[in-house]
Amino acid sequence: MYRFAQQTLIDWCKQKQFKPLLLRGARQVGKSYLVENFAKSHFDSYVTINFEFNRKFQTCFNTLDPSKIVNLISTMANQDIIPGKTLLFLDEIQECPNAILALRYFKEKMPKLHVIGAGSLLEFTLNKSEFRMPVGRIQSFYLTPCSFYEFLLAKGKRKLLDYLTNVTLAEGIDAGLHGLLLDELREYFVLGGMPEVIAGFVNDPDLRRAHTAQASLIEYYRKDFGKYDDKVKLDYLQSLFDKIPNLIGQKFKYVNIDPHALSRDLKPALQALIDAGLVYPTYHTSASNLPLQSTINERIFKLFFLDIGLVSYMSQVDIETLMSENLIMLNRGQLAEQFVHQELLAHSRVYEKTHLYYWQREKAGSTAEVDFIINIGTKIIPIEVKAGKTGRLKALQIFLNEKKLNLGIRVWQNQLAYHERILSIPLYLVAEIPLLIRTLPN
Repeated sequence: MYRFAQQTLIDWCKQKQFKPLLLRGARQVGKSYLVENFAKSHFDSYVTINFEFNRKFQTCFNTLDPSKIVNLISTMANQDIIPGKTLLFLDEIQECPNAILALRYFKEKMPKLHVIGAGSLLEFTLNKSEFRMPVGRIQSFYLTPCSFYEFLLAKGKRKLLDYLTNVTLAEGIDAGLHGLLLDELREYFVLGGMPEVIAGFVNDPDLRRAHTAQASLIEYYRKDFGKYDDKVKLDYLQSLFDKIPNLIGQKFKYVNIDPHALSRDLKPALQALIDAGLVYPTYHTSASNLPLQSTINERIFKLFFLDIGLVSYMSQVDIETLMSENLIMLNRGQLAEQFVHQELLAHSRVYEKTHLYYWQREKAGSTAEVDFIINIGTKIIPIEVKAGKTGRLKALQIFLNEKKLNLGIRVWQNQLAYHERILSIPLYLVAEIPLLIRTLPN
């Protein structure tokens, strides 16, 4: 299964000067597969150390000297490690914090050896007060579930992907292809972007069989709860994990999780799910200036889940309904919002953790909310995920007028269009938002 992130790894290994990589992301998004597939095609050899399965290798990092570390690993693994020809992959690196600390010294003392560390519960180690992250000598790399485009590639739909990446506002989208792409998107709403689920469907194209793989993934995540911070209560983790898929796109309130629990007790559990990469907060921003991060209110936020396929499964959305009804309206619009959130993250810069934002105004008799606020360069761009005519986009129009902006985006199920400051984009074209904006008339 090809991942676009592989090209980023190729560019990294071709640099004359490079830093060790720290690959971050939730369990089962394909980190190990990505690295090993990349290593097979771009190095003479690769050595993989999984600290979860082979704890004996942790003793190699009792020293921080790269030469000694490499000699010990080479001897224990009975494999040559040659700078410039071998990739050293340290998987589940959070199980050996000294290995994370040692990465900085590879940059300084063994700069020609390509080293990648990866960990699914890595944030728990990095966030510990006693742990000092070696800043400046390590490059982080963030991986999310497969995007809709990667799903098309996995199914062998290269021509559809080529078509999408060359769409123009002037030519629009062929009506027949529009229908076909919506059908593909419906499948993605059921399956989502977890590599195991997609691979299973490609081998056996039965949507209902995907539920078996999804159930297994969910159980896998639940079993991980015991590995989180021991100060976090398991019952709160379970409640949040089970209920968040049905609260997507809503202003988050702790009372909706457990009316009898105190928010101060639920907050650590929520933060643990965020650190594990299973849940993403989207904060309210006033969007008064850039960077958007500087204008947020951390007390007001919405939550999104790791993957739309898991959301569909956990919300028990019927497959027949998914395959027939308006995608924007499904589950009160929650699935469409989850999809847009997931696509925006998947097509963001991989070398930094991307944060998404939204805007709301709460005045008596005049409430308004815009689903997402992003910036492309110096432009602040509001995005609404809505059905209906342009004239009904009240919140989007209010935002544009208040902020004196000349462009808003409506994501919907219909055709590509541009009318009076509103660029309307079919759901399957979210990845092309930057390109389409650049081609708009001034």
